[in-house]
Amino acid sequence: MTTQTQSLALSNNALAMAVSNPGALGTIEAYIGAVNRLPLLSQQQETDLARRLRDDSDLDAARQLVLSHLRLVVSISRQYLGYGIAHADLIQEGNVGLMKAVKRFDPDRGVRLVSFAVHWIKAEIHEYIVRNWRMVKIATTKAQRKLFFNLRRMRPDGHTLDPSQVDDIARELNVRPEDVSEMEVRLSGQEMALEAQHDDADGFAPITYLADEGQEPSRVLERRALDDLQGSGLLNALEGLDERSRRIVEARWLQDEGGATLHELAAEFGVSAERIRQIEAAAFKKMRAALSEE
Repeated sequence: MTTQTQSLALSNNALAMAVSNPGALGTIEAYIGAVNRLPLLSQQQETDLARRLRDDSDLDAARQLVLSHLRLVVSISRQYLGYGIAHADLIQEGNVGLMKAVKRFDPDRGVRLVSFAVHWIKAEIHEYIVRNWRMVKIATTKAQRKLFFNLRRMRPDGHTLDPSQVDDIARELNVRPEDVSEMEVRLSGQEMALEAQHDDADGFAPITYLADEGQEPSRVLERRALDDLQGSGLLNALEGLDERSRRIVEARWLQDEGGATLHELAAEFGVSAERIRQIEAAAFKKMRAALSEE
């Protein structure tokens, strides 16, 4: 058994578990030290293992490809330590991207796995950061994601951008100036707890001044008045009409489906359509007067 094979065999249990949980080896430093001791694969070894995985679905070959590239994930994840997310979490998500890359890798394209995997590792880390950096998702579109991962680096000394700087960044990243300004505002914003965090706080928290306007007394009274008008008020107004006027209003406007036309009611009462329209107008005027007295 070669030295490389022995090293990979010894790593089988501990590091295989650590792929999904970098803290499984005790500390993140222990994990990084362990993956850095794993030997690299030659191009021929990598190609042979990839073919075994592609042609025979050999999971042991996939394991060796993943383990030999864990140090790549560690290296890439260090680039994203400034987002306030634990290094172990970044490595864990990067490992997910590495496994996706191994699954899709084609050894016959003449490209090394390390080059192919970089995109997948970064994509998983990017998605995790965007999803967890703030309680409210800060970037959803492609342009917003591009700005999220570039704007902090491109802002001079972290200061507010002036219009010319906004235009320069928009031109360089091929996005709209409005998108640059909007993302700058989002990055500058801070989350605020709805309620006071401590018992001795001065109470000036959003919960003290944000109100449900729907429960304001005047709104409640308005809804009650509207319900009355649509219920008993309407019935009382209809009862104040003569039989013919009430029949015309009900047939025209209070049917579940397709009210009667002026001509249909004209035929029913033996008068002209214009006369039906006049009766209807007079009935509405009388009903409005009755409702205003409610």
